[in-house]
Amino acid sequence: MLDLCLLGSGGMMPLPRRWLTALMTRYNGSSLLIDCGEGTQTSMRQQGMIGFKQIDVICFTHFHADHISGLPGMLLSMGNSGRTTPVTLIGPKGLKRIVTALRTIAPELPFEIEFIELDDAQSHLSRLGYEIDIYKLNHKVTCFGYTISIPRMGKFDVEKANSLGIPKMFWNKLQHGEDVVVDGVEIKSESVMGNPRKGI
Repeated sequence: MLDLCLLGSGGMMPLPRRWLTALMTRYNGSSLLIDCGEGTQTSMRQQGMIGFKQIDVICFTHFHADHISGLPGMLLSMGNSGRTTPVTLIGPKGLKRIVTALRTIAPELPFEIEFIELDDAQSHLSRLGYEIDIYKLNHKVTCFGYTISIPRMGKFDVEKANSLGIPKMFWNKLQHGEDVVVDGVEIKSESVMGNPRKGI
């Protein structure tokens, strides 16, 4: 299941009950953040989210401070939580230059940062089970919007599995896209799965 949490929205400065722009999505043990305004870490704590280490992707719509000023502290929190695997940052051209400048106050991190700088032709990325559609927005500066979706496999065809004589102990693997070997014969997952369903 895909979980969403709106951590902050609107405004040029944090308010007591309203933090700056950030949206967290969680799927299959991986978190994706869209924008990281000032106060994002505090908002995550208020919402009971302590998974700084699980943030694998951060997408930036644009580079106004209320959308990116929380990044140095967020990167430090991710490092302090024990993260060592790379993090992907996605945003308009100039992303690496701006993040490098912000990292003056967060220079030492125990993980690498991968930068994906978008241009007008970029329209789709796949990351860790997330399908990310990218589109240009009308703003005073270069700005992108993101639509996040999770693909879903088709439904498991019980009748077909029974007709092929597949023991029930293999059904779970087949339902999760794994191929199995039954009595020396390889059975492909797609042979017992219906057409892909609309994503989440």
